[in-house]
Amino acid sequence: MSEIKEIFEEIGKAFIGHEDVVRKVLASALVNGNVLFEDNPGLGKTLLAKAFAKVLGLNYRRIQFTPDLLPSDIIGTKVWRPEKGIFEVMKGPIFTNVLLADEINRAPPKTQSALLEAMEERQVTIEGETFKLDEPFFVIATQNPLEFEGTYPLPEAQLDRFLLRLSIGYPKSEEEEVEILRARLRWQKDDPTVDLSPVVGREEFLRMQRKVESEIKIHDDILRYIARIVRTIREDERVEAGPSPRGGLALMKLAKANAFIEGRDYVIPDDVKMFAIEALSHRIILRPEYSLERGVEVEIVKEALEAVPVPKGLRY
Repeated sequence: MSEIKEIFEEIGKAFIGHEDVVRKVLASALVNGNVLFEDNPGLGKTLLAKAFAKVLGLNYRRIQFTPDLLPSDIIGTKVWRPEKGIFEVMKGPIFTNVLLADEINRAPPKTQSALLEAMEERQVTIEGETFKLDEPFFVIATQNPLEFEGTYPLPEAQLDRFLLRLSIGYPKSEEEEVEILRARLRWQKDDPTVDLSPVVGREEFLRMQRKVESEIKIHDDILRYIARIVRTIREDERVEAGPSPRGGLALMKLAKANAFIEGRDYVIPDDVKMFAIEALSHRIILRPEYSLERGVEVEIVKEALEAVPVPKGLRY
C-alpha cells in the first residue's frame, strides 16, 4: 500500500510525531467517521485537520464555535433576491469534505445540534429543503477538557455520533519537543500545510473507502469478540448506560479500516484492540457516584479487553 505510506510521510512533514494519532484519524476518515479531539490548546489539532484535507485532496473549512454562533452560520440560509423574485440558497461552510469544528463546546446546544443531521445522515435541511453533502464528509471537532466557564457540554446523543474521541497530548520526549522547534525553522512559516502536496485525489480516496467497505473480510469470531466487549462494558456495575450497538459498529468499521491501512484484506483481533478505548469510552455514562472521577471510562474499557477472551485460530 504505497499510497498509505505516502499519506503518512506527507502528513509527517507538517505534523511532527504522534504517528498513532495520524493512523487513527486516517482510519476514521476511511469510513467517513467523525473525530472529537479533547485536548489542551496549541497541540496541533487544527494543523492536523488541514494537513489531512490537503494530502487527501479534499476541500477543507473551519468554523470557530462561539456563544453567538447561529445554526444558519453553519448550514446556510435562504436570501430573498428581489431582482430575480426568488429565494436564493446561500450554503454555509458545512458544504465541504473536511469540516473543523473548533471549540465545539463554546456554542449553545441549538447550534451544536445543527451538526447532528450532517454528521449522521450526510445531509442538511435549510428552511425545509434538504441538501445532500458531498462525499466524503467528516467532522473533526475540538474541545478543551479543562475549561468549563462559558462552555456547553456536548449531549450524549452528539457524543455518540463521534466515531472516535482522541487526545494528542504533549510531546512524549525532550527530543520530540526539540524536533518541533527544528521543523519550524525549516518551514520558515507558521502554516506548513501550504507546502504539502496531495497524495490522492477525491475520487481516489472514495475508491479507497469503497475497498474498506467491500473487500475487507471479518471473521464471525471477531464479530462475537466485538459484541462481548461491548456487552461486558454495559454490565459493569459502575456503568449507568453503556455503548449502544452504534459503538460496536464503530469498532467493526475501524478494525476493517486498520486492516486496509496494514495492507491486509482481513481483520485480526489487534485491529479491534487498537481502537477499543477511543471508540467506546466516550459512549459510557457512569453512575452518579463514579461520575466525578476522571479516567473511569477508560479503565472500564481496559478491564473489558482483559476479561473477554481473544479469538484464536481464525481461518479466512
